[in-house]
Amino acid sequence: MLNVFTLANGRLFQEEIENLEALSPVTPIWVDLEDPTPEEKGWIALKFGLVIPQDIIDDDLEESARFYEEEGNIHIRSDFLIDDDETPRNVRVAFILHHNILFSIHKEDLPVFRLLRMRARRIPALIEDAKDVLLKLYDADAEYSADTLEQIYDELEKVSKRVLHNEVNDQAAAEALAAIARHEDLNGRIRRNVMDTRRAVSFMMRARMLSPDQFEEARQILRDIDSLDSHTAFLFDKINFLMDATVGFININQNKIIKIFSVASVAFLPPTLIASIYGMNFNAMPELNWQFGYPFAVALMIASAITPFWYFRRKGWLN
Repeated sequence: MLNVFTLANGRLFQEEIENLEALSPVTPIWVDLEDPTPEEKGWIALKFGLVIPQDIIDDDLEESARFYEEEGNIHIRSDFLIDDDETPRNVRVAFILHHNILFSIHKEDLPVFRLLRMRARRIPALIEDAKDVLLKLYDADAEYSADTLEQIYDELEKVSKRVLHNEVNDQAAAEALAAIARHEDLNGRIRRNVMDTRRAVSFMMRARMLSPDQFEEARQILRDIDSLDSHTAFLFDKINFLMDATVGFININQNKIIKIFSVASVAFLPPTLIASIYGMNFNAMPELNWQFGYPFAVALMIASAITPFWYFRRKGWLN
């Protein structure tokens, strides 16, 4: 699907394009291609003379393959975060700045793009050209990452209260570990996302493609990203602490179980010894012919079992 955005009276207007005839009279500043078909890419080639490669959103990590200028066009490939109820993930987006028109190619709709579209409709003069669109996308991306970090803070606070302020059983510990693992993965994705945004904005500044006002806005985005870096580092430390604390409680619970078995095995050693002695088959054993020999042996075994338990309880070893 093609979403074409035009600028009129300082506002951004969106139009969904379904055929080449509808695209022909439009003069956009931003063309957003969500999971484009070969036919839609052909419309772009015919209308704007821009050939979009098939592998444009491949996972190239080298900076030279992700940020470069070619034939007067600026090429940028960036990762954008999606934090939804399914699986948090980073989605690759390819940007091409061609003849003052921004082309964005991605496989699924992104919260950052929806946020920019909403703001552009509500705020006049928010966007003046295609480079403004790109900067505002990165600005919204930094804000989206910050909001997600705040959610992680809130969720970790709940986990912290459950782990540190309550008695933790195995089920609660398992739930806490699952939550901590999810937040660790999401925090790592945010860190990767802001690192990628920093690289993209830095490239735009080095490419001398920004006006003085846009350059200052890019510097502000980098300052925001630097503050997010410190938050992600703090969250990693907090996550590691909660992970160690939860595993420690699991070990304590396991040690309690092992202690019970250890005490039980030690307590039953004396009765076992008595039973072994009277299980010997010697002819000269006086108790064999004694009328009360059996009740005496049973009573002796019971007393020898109770005495260690009483001693262990007195010492507090059964608590």
